[in-house]
Amino acid sequence: MTPNTRNQGALICAGAGLAALLFLLGILKGSYWALAIPVAIFVFFVLGLTFWVGWTILTVQVEPEAEVAPPAAQTAPPQTSNTSR
Repeated sequence: MTPNTRNQGALICAGAGLAALLFLLGILKGSYWALAIPVAIFVFFVLGLTFWVGWTILTVQVEPEAEVAPPAAQTAPPQTSNTSR
């Protein structure tokens, strides 16, 4: 890992901590927006993900499978049984 990626990781952690702190302060203050904004972000994320899955299924290009001819029927010679007592 390079120092640059470690710095990016530290910034991501700091940003997540700051967002958690702001969320907690909003909850303690009794703010409607403290719940509404994260819930709206989550809902739009799930809807976007669902749309992406649907779009992928809609636009996928599938090659038809080549038809495989059934193997020729092989007949085995009749078996003779020598089960005399």
